[in-house]
Amino acid sequence: MQDLSYYEILEVSQNADKTTIKKAYRAMAKKYHPDKNAGDADAEHKFKLCNEAYQCLSDEKQRSIYDRYGKEGLQGMGGGGRGRSSGGFDDLGSMFEEMFSGFGGGSSRRQNPADMEKYPLDMNVDMYISFNEAIFGCEKEIEFTYKKACKPCNGTGAKNGKLSTCAQCKGQGQVYMKQGFMTFSQTCPVCHGAGSAPSDKCNSCHGNGYEESRESVTIKIPKGIDEGNRLRVSGKGNIGKKGSRGDLYVTFSVKPDKHFQREGNDVYIAIPVFFTQAVAGETLTIPSLTGELELKLDVGTKDKQHFTFRGEGIEDVHGHGKGNLIAQVNITYPKKLNDEQKELLTKLQDSFGIESKPHEGVLDSAIDKMKNWFS
Repeated sequence: MQDLSYYEILEVSQNADKTTIKKAYRAMAKKYHPDKNAGDADAEHKFKLCNEAYQCLSDEKQRSIYDRYGKEGLQGMGGGGRGRSSGGFDDLGSMFEEMFSGFGGGSSRRQNPADMEKYPLDMNVDMYISFNEAIFGCEKEIEFTYKKACKPCNGTGAKNGKLSTCAQCKGQGQVYMKQGFMTFSQTCPVCHGAGSAPSDKCNSCHGNGYEESRESVTIKIPKGIDEGNRLRVSGKGNIGKKGSRGDLYVTFSVKPDKHFQREGNDVYIAIPVFFTQAVAGETLTIPSLTGELELKLDVGTKDKQHFTFRGEGIEDVHGHGKGNLIAQVNITYPKKLNDEQKELLTKLQDSFGIESKPHEGVLDSAIDKMKNWFS
């Protein structure tokens, strides 16, 4: 990213207007801001580059010089946009105030540490299912571990629920650092933003603030579920301090099939075909997801040619119809020929006459042309 132009850093074209540049900068600043990427040096570096790019491109004078002479042309202005900007610095301050509540010690109210959860209430588990289970749907029992707030410490992780002001951030929940003209804030690494920390750890949960329990639930997997799809099971997630319970999300991984390959709601199958079958245009019986189908080859079917069977694919998980089955022909040839087979093939080739030698006319003209090069 260091070697990219300012336009490439903000992912805009060179003729982008101010509104487009500002919108792009806002998105990039949100993505790489230190508050959202605590401890990520790469994100911090990219954040600085985005600031530098915007400070230049938001100022008409600096942008004009940059377009003509590149970064070197800005050196006389303070090295890449340190001069006074007609919009850059003012915009930066207002943007951060808008995008990040409480940035730089703003006026946003911080949540009471006693009410803050030590873990998200929603949770995720992964489930592996077979290809046919994904296609046709099924019911599966899933066993999982969930968290619930520790009762002796009321979910705080502190002995008897007693918390003291965090010594690192002095109760702010944020720590600040200056780099040049910018002030960066990040979540306190000691109290994780709570502003307070246990004086002594709870003996029951060892300071975690929660206990873990096992539970099982039977879920109904709909037809057409695909790799990476998620299913929400309401009210089966982690339990918070006040008894509220989040949701359980099940993310699916589908084992591949030996013969069928899925692409969205379409399914592909490779059909090995002997060259004589392809030449003659035979009819073959092939497997489908629900039984057998008749594949009528064209006379002279080509290798890798596709034959589509409408509506024989996978049922859409949202109920929007079915995909197609696509049969791909893979032509095979004999690896060896005996004398009788060679003789028969020669007779067959001769029976086609000039049609069996399409290369001759093309190559003859090419040879004549080549001779003229040396005449």
